[in-house]
Formats: sequence, C-alpha cells, structure tokens
Amino acid sequence: MKTLGVTGGIGSGKTTVCRFLEEQGASVFYADIEAKRLMQEDPAVRAEIEAAFGPESYTADGALDRAYLAEQVFGDEAKLERLNAIVHPRVFASFEAAKERARGEGVALLVHEAALLFEAGGDAHVDATAVVDAPEADRIDRVTERDDVTADQVRARMQHQLPPAELRRRADYVIDNDGSLDDLRRKTIALYRAVVDGSEPPSHA
Repeated sequence: MKTLGVTGGIGSGKTTVCRFLEEQGASVFYADIEAKRLMQEDPAVRAEIEAAFGPESYTADGALDRAYLAEQVFGDEAKLERLNAIVHPRVFASFEAAKERARGEGVALLVHEAALLFEAGGDAHVDATAVVDAPEADRIDRVTERDDVTADQVRARMQHQLPPAELRRRADYVIDNDGSLDDLRRKTIALYRAVVDGSEPPSHA
C-alpha cells in the first residue's frame, strides 16, 4: 500500500482531486474533518482545550464554540501552536490507525488530505505528496461562490497558507487545475497510476 498527502491552497480543487482518487479505488483520510471530530468528541482533547482556552470553548449544550476558539487563536502564534499541539498529534495517530485498516482491506492507495499538510508536518507521515494548484482568480471565484464571502475575505484566508510557489517546490507531484473538470480527472488518474504503479508521473511544472 502507498500513502499520498494531498494539499493545496483554498479553492484550488483538492477535494475534487480526492474524489477522483476515490473513483480509482483510493481511500481518503480527511485530516480537517478528523480534527473537528476530535475537538468535539474526544474527552481528552476537550479537557485539554478547556484547560488551555477556558470552559467557554464549548457551549452550554457541549458543542465546540468554533467562533470563540478562532477568536482566541487569531493573530496569536503562541495560542495557535498550543491548539495545534493538542490536536495534530491525535490526527496523526488517527491516520496511523487508518493505515492499518486500509492495509487490512487491501487498499492500494491511502490519501491524507489536509489544508496545512506541510505546515503541520503531515508530509512526514506519507510516502509522497501532491499539491493541487489553480490560478488565484479561479480560486477566489470558487470560494466566494461556495462560502458566500467576499474576495478580500478569501485573500485574507490565503495569507494563512503557504504561498503556491512554496507548495509546488515542496511537493513530489503538482496538479495544475487550470482546465476543464475532465482535464482535472485525467491528471488525477495519471497521479494515481504514478504513485501506485510507478508509471510516468504528471508534469511537475
């Protein structure tokens, strides 16, 4: 079994690429979804978050107060690192468990999808990494339509991620999402075959 980390800037199309990889038979572990699940459902994570950021981190009915937590860590590097130190190791432990399940199920490729793959050190947990990139204007258009936010709000989110040039430099594979959906599917199939079969990889331009 091979493991592949997939990342990309907001609005780049990495979720679509992961869907196409699933069509090829890959299993996808969504790190951001797992992080949210852990913060909501894991008693130890909840206890550490409350100890670090106060009982206000959860609402009266026990739900994670995302707005409060975001306010606590926004612009405060030390607090953000503290939150990441609570959550990221557990996410990686969950991924290791997913590896064991995937091996048992005979999965050929397990994908670790994460918005902050390199920033969190997720690249150390996979065999190879792929970055999905797209023109900035296309990314902004997608996110403003999807999330009902302004272009300036999307640009602000982009500032919290590594620049596309740095992502491309670090990645083993690059998929340029600059054409049609069929074109993206074709590139994704080529990526799958490159990682699983060692065939000719998609262009790393």
